[in-house]
Amino acid sequence: MKQLKTITIALISALTIIACKNEQGKTNKEQIENNEILSIEKPIQEEQKIIFQKTLTLQNITFDLSNTGEGSISQLTIKPKGLEIDNEKITLELEGQVTNAEIEDLNSDGFPEILIYTISAGSGSYGNVIGYSVNNGKSISQIYFPEISENNEAGSGYMGHDEFAIIETTLARRFPIYKDGDTNNNPTGGTRQIEYKLKDGEASRLFVIDKISKY
Repeated sequence: MKQLKTITIALISALTIIACKNEQGKTNKEQIENNEILSIEKPIQEEQKIIFQKTLTLQNITFDLSNTGEGSISQLTIKPKGLEIDNEKITLELEGQVTNAEIEDLNSDGFPEILIYTISAGSGSYGNVIGYSVNNGKSISQIYFPEISENNEAGSGYMGHDEFAIIETTLARRFPIYKDGDTNNNPTGGTRQIEYKLKDGEASRLFVIDKISKY
């Protein structure tokens, strides 16, 4: 009788161990299946397409620029380095994209300005300038760039297709002049160049037209 009892206890123990292993295996299988389902359902985040990327340094201050996105809307990221107080990243949304960027000490104060040239989406290709000026090496402030429509002489016959460049301490803007009846791809009025100087305004630094030429 004692031997039978011992065999019964051993049999029950063996069955219990087998049941536990089966349950554990079932649980592991369910976890794997659930993980597989989650991995399938989890959306894959695609990296933004890089349109423009550039690093510019002057007077021990650096700007890392990146323009990403697709279509008519893109994102511009500006990461300053070397400023004494504020090196926070700046992110802007653009209706268009960056074409180029330059750095120069435009007001000869010992600290640089960074100019980022953009172009709008579409056939017009209207240009714009996003500028930042360094404040005594501590932080940066955005520069005001005037709309071309604010000046009748500058804006007459303007239909986009701008080119920008820094010439010494002057920002030069050049574009074709359109006469009445000209098509977008056939301007007949020659070329206008506008030269801007950086000035101190009441609230911020700003670009002011210094000279207008026609070729």
